[in-house]
Amino acid sequence: MCYTYWVMAQKHPLVIGNWKMNPQKESEAVALAKAVATSIKKSTGVTVVIAPPTLFIGAVAKAVNRSTLHLGVQQVHPGPVGAFTGMVSGAQCREYGVSYVIVGHSESRARGESDSMVNANVVMLLKQRMRPVICVGERVRDAQANFYAEIEAQIVKALATVPVARYKEIVIAYEPIWAIGTGATATPADVLEMKLFIQKILTKIGGRSGASAVTILYGGSVNGDTAPQLYKESAVSGFLVGGASLKPAEFQKIISACI
Repeated sequence: MCYTYWVMAQKHPLVIGNWKMNPQKESEAVALAKAVATSIKKSTGVTVVIAPPTLFIGAVAKAVNRSTLHLGVQQVHPGPVGAFTGMVSGAQCREYGVSYVIVGHSESRARGESDSMVNANVVMLLKQRMRPVICVGERVRDAQANFYAEIEAQIVKALATVPVARYKEIVIAYEPIWAIGTGATATPADVLEMKLFIQKILTKIGGRSGASAVTILYGGSVNGDTAPQLYKESAVSGFLVGGASLKPAEFQKIISACI
């Protein structure tokens, strides 16, 4: 599917490292965070975020509190307090200086995070003055291009009750599910086409000014070799990085691609 549409300019570069359930020890998480903080000292002009396992947030926050690193978490519950076993709230994360929260990741959706919960989390995070990173992506790319409807539904439902004036605080990360952790990466042309489509949907629901305010990232087996071309040719404003964010030198290559 091809779109003739205005191309939204790249916004301030943003790179987020999603550590998922890694590493296994708090001391390893602290060491990794310090290594990332040290490596990005010369990477001016790029906002860098790390999202370690929630158990390690306190130790990691203390270790990097004098650095330019921003902290993120991988999942929250929209409720402020209550009987939600195993979950954490936005307010609790805010206590540790968390400013970015991943919502709607395909792995979380597979565990039951619904579109309505994604929307509730987005609204709650904005109230807590944190930036939601909304993950959208298709499972497969069918020949009939039905996957575009899947992406549209995810975006529309996620932003259903969000005022357009708050779009400037929204991050959308396009992560094709078939590329997450597989080694497969969408081509720059694929990502540009999807950015244009996402931009089109945002314009339908929030107008051109609303669409221009949203930061759009790409994620899906991004590494130091693929990042430069993806950033240059797809017009995204940065990356949501998985496995490569656990290797400071590799993560730095991705960050440097956005300078």
